[in-house]
Amino acid sequence: MTGTEALLLRVTDLSMVFGGLRAVSDFSCSLFQGELVGLIGPNGAGKTTVFNMLSGLYTPTSGEIAFWDRQRRVHVIGDRKKNHPCLGRVRRLSPAQLNRIGVARTFQNIRLFSNLTVEDNVRIALHAGRREGPWDVVFRLPRFYTDETRMVARTGELLDLFKIGHKKHELARNLPYGEQRKLEIARALAANPVLLLLDEPAAGMNPQETGELMKLISFIREEFHLTILLIEHDMHLVMGICERILVLDYGRIIAAGLPEAIRKDPAVVKAYLGEDAAVQDPRE
Repeated sequence: MTGTEALLLRVTDLSMVFGGLRAVSDFSCSLFQGELVGLIGPNGAGKTTVFNMLSGLYTPTSGEIAFWDRQRRVHVIGDRKKNHPCLGRVRRLSPAQLNRIGVARTFQNIRLFSNLTVEDNVRIALHAGRREGPWDVVFRLPRFYTDETRMVARTGELLDLFKIGHKKHELARNLPYGEQRKLEIARALAANPVLLLLDEPAAGMNPQETGELMKLISFIREEFHLTILLIEHDMHLVMGICERILVLDYGRIIAAGLPEAIRKDPAVVKAYLGEDAAVQDPRE
């Protein structure tokens, strides 16, 4: 989708400096509702740093991030001096605040509650949507049980969607690696996001698992009406499902466009893909 009315995320001149190291420099992009966009680049290019700024883990050194929430209200983060019809400009929003307005993410290194059950990992993410008050909990009033029933049902739906519902009582640490990845995505979806940030979801997966993941990502985008920004090194996955691709190198965007154009871009080939990739289509 295109058009200002469908804009979900606008990033303008975003930079992150650690001491004397400029990890990201003047990063700008726009995401529209329903898009599936890839962010690729060599190791150390600054991709995860971008995700950490978008998800509130890092406060940008400079630049601006504008999010449109479910009610189409815009929340602006950063120090650029511009007028916006927003709820208020802030220097930063915490990960919890961003999660409440519809931003969820996974991590390159899986971050599950390993000593909790599969079911409890998802239930934790559902707590932000609870409706009962303190007295409902203390006295076990009907609203408490209504919320509990809703959470149990929703948890079951998400785990069944990822085909791990039969393992809901197992500890998360005992799941095979590929299923831990699925559980992390299920937990992110439990927060009911409008923007999902996936950081190398296929890392450590075999080709069969990666193929299943490609189908799953495409399915959840349609099923949950999501916008997805994806970091990934597996070019078969990126070229196979992403509609647009951004290429980052040394903290700067060196190319942006459709997968076919990115695959043949000389700057991208030199910096990241290599000559063989320019000849061989990763989707074949």
